[in-house]
Amino acid sequence: MNLIVRRRPPHERIPAGLVRMRVIATGMLIAMAAAFVLARAMEPAHPAWGFLRAFAEAAMVGGLADWFAVTALFRHPLGLPIPHTAIIPRNKDRIGDQLALFLRDNFLIPGVVARRMQRMDLASVAGRWLTNPTAGSTRLTRGLSRLAVEVLQALDQERLGGMVRGAMVQQVRAIEVSPMLGRALAAAISEDRHLPVLDGIVRWAGRVLEANQPIVRAMVHERAGSIMRWTGLDETLAAKIIDGLDKMLRDMAENRDHPLRGKAEEGLVTLARDLQHDPAMIARVERMKLELLENPAMQDWINGLWEQARAAMLRIARDPDALLAGKLREAFNQLGETLQRDVGLQRTLNRYVRRAAVGTAADYGDSIVRLVSETVRGWDAETITRRLENAVGKDLQFIRINGTLVGGLVGLAIHTVDVAL
Repeated sequence: MNLIVRRRPPHERIPAGLVRMRVIATGMLIAMAAAFVLARAMEPAHPAWGFLRAFAEAAMVGGLADWFAVTALFRHPLGLPIPHTAIIPRNKDRIGDQLALFLRDNFLIPGVVARRMQRMDLASVAGRWLTNPTAGSTRLTRGLSRLAVEVLQALDQERLGGMVRGAMVQQVRAIEVSPMLGRALAAAISEDRHLPVLDGIVRWAGRVLEANQPIVRAMVHERAGSIMRWTGLDETLAAKIIDGLDKMLRDMAENRDHPLRGKAEEGLVTLARDLQHDPAMIARVERMKLELLENPAMQDWINGLWEQARAAMLRIARDPDALLAGKLREAFNQLGETLQRDVGLQRTLNRYVRRAAVGTAADYGDSIVRLVSETVRGWDAETITRRLENAVGKDLQFIRINGTLVGGLVGLAIHTVDVAL
């Protein structure tokens, strides 16, 4: 028969320091009980044992009283349903509500947030960090790096990739592409940036013609009559056609004032105008855009973009020092120096951050308060008791130790006064 041992998660295990302090406090109580028994037995032999008996007796009373008080916070002492014990489990919901109210009244009221933010100069802090991002911030950088890696790895990649693709597609759908293309083409033509494109098209057409001469000859041969094929005139005609086209393309490449180049430029000007103003052309381009977006190959490409971006973000997150090097480091330095030097920019940035924080408190403060309250209410009594005891139990055991010692000293002082009188 296999025994399954359930281990508590690390944040719910009893801390070693709490166990040690419990052993010390309980050990002191047992030691005082043993000292009391010994002193009580030896007291007839010599009056000095009376001082030890008084100390031990009072120490036991103080230790037991503080043990009861500490235990009553978290559970019923000895399991007995004594009134006003197990205070935290019985008042769990009220503790959650009070914690939420404390958070709201001291941190999430817009006026409080504004006053606190008024005293903060985040722009100067950001400027100093940007100027020297590695100074005194290694732990912060590493911590943020680990957090970023864990978040990126924990997210559902298939769902997140679908969300990214959907957002990109939605943005592209909302953009009217045709006028943008028309304006870009018109700007390129006005600055003669289209000329290299035309040159490239002409050179490409020359290479295509050279590579496809057999196809041209075959086309002429098929369309020529039997007499021309019998006399070989079809070959001559094909050669003339190829030579004429080749000469025309060379002339267009060498002479930018060639009439056909002028016709091509006129066609580009007309296309730029139609892309911006012709409803039929705009609608045609929009249909082509939508068909392209619906194409599975395009969707796979968009997914690939997201995966590449995610992989790049993971590389940066795993090596934050690389992010703070090179040209980006220089840009950070310049921005940091500007923030430290430009007082007006500091005021503007601080005002923006302050307004953003106040707006967040105003918009989401009540939601955060409800979240805290409902989260605590959702915990079972054992969970909240265990977590609070693990958090503050070590300090509470010092109360037991101090109660034992203080009680013993008070008992010793009373016995001394009694003997003296």
